[in-house]
Amino acid sequence: MRTCDSTNRRSGRRTGCSWSGVLPSCSPWDSTAAGAVLIAVLLRPRLALYTAAVIGMLVATVAGGDVRLGLVTFIGSSVGVYAIKRIVHRTDLMRAGAWVGGANAVSVLALNLMDQMPWYPDIATDAIYGSVNGVIVGIIAIGTLPYLEQLFGLVTPIKLLELSNPSRPLLRRLQVEAAGTYHHSLIVANLAEAAAEAIGADSLLVRVGAYYHDVGKIRRPVFFVENQAGVENPHDKMAPSLSALTVLSHVRDGLELAREYGLPSAVADFIPQHHGTNLIAYFYHQALQRGDAVNEEVFRYEGPKPQSREAAVVMVADAVEGATRALPRPTPDRIEQTVRRIIREKLDDGQLNECPLTFRDLDVIARTFTRLLATMFHPRIEYPELERDLRAGQRDRAPVR
Repeated sequence: MRTCDSTNRRSGRRTGCSWSGVLPSCSPWDSTAAGAVLIAVLLRPRLALYTAAVIGMLVATVAGGDVRLGLVTFIGSSVGVYAIKRIVHRTDLMRAGAWVGGANAVSVLALNLMDQMPWYPDIATDAIYGSVNGVIVGIIAIGTLPYLEQLFGLVTPIKLLELSNPSRPLLRRLQVEAAGTYHHSLIVANLAEAAAEAIGADSLLVRVGAYYHDVGKIRRPVFFVENQAGVENPHDKMAPSLSALTVLSHVRDGLELAREYGLPSAVADFIPQHHGTNLIAYFYHQALQRGDAVNEEVFRYEGPKPQSREAAVVMVADAVEGATRALPRPTPDRIEQTVRRIIREKLDDGQLNECPLTFRDLDVIARTFTRLLATMFHPRIEYPELERDLRAGQRDRAPVR
């Protein structure tokens, strides 16, 4: 096994990668590129690139000032960060490891050719070691990522994609026990994801948060209008204050289910924040009409108000979806008026005061919602005469027996 003191066979200079003494980046036991890959997944790719540069300099220093080793480390780590930029499954970490291995092998090959090393065994051995290093990086990244997610409470794109799977136990319960709420959540997710992408927010987090924002309705599904098909509305026999209390409870129920099923806090936060401290206006005005002694706070959600752009987008999407569904004739103009009215009401009520949305963001969100809802509620063309003609033609062509 070579060291940094291996002699160049043509020039007599001591050079080349080291495989003993100090472990370099191209060593099969080295895992420095795994650190950069994990930082790219858990935090940000740009930070991972800075980390790769720092690690490269540290490796070069530890290896006795060998710039070649630092360069190989930086190249392999940078390629790993680039390969993991669009991650979908955990197996993509192995793909990133393969890219790291290839980059290591090419880097070592180029450096050894510059030093005029013999192809065998020096260059061939180094290339193999570099490739094996990439496999080890992938294994380390896959093995440690779940523990790091759990330890630091971080939510990676991989975790979010796993949570968005319809076969997840909690989503399966929502589909079966509150089908109307599940369908509502899908529409809210489509609206919110498009708006989040338009303003540069985390669209994947928004989609997953929208999927779970109303899971608390599983406990009492028939108390919510979207689940009352063919069922008598139980609120018709209840006092407005009791009805409001029942509706308010779905937030607490949702948080309990989130803890029970192990939802990360970044997703569970959508459950209370998408309502903020909104007033349950229907039952509040019903109580006023009955002449009851009304305390407005009893009819308001406990909050907190949306703390992020993502939660605010879901709040507006949730309100817009319900309001536009109730429109008798949802033309594009009426849809836009409804969307902008809801956004203005949220602003006037102070529901968006604690999130970093700008007025420009709100305008983009309104235009995005209007465009999508106009396509969802487009008019259908009826073909009664065509269907009648087709039936008549079929009778005319029927064989005579």
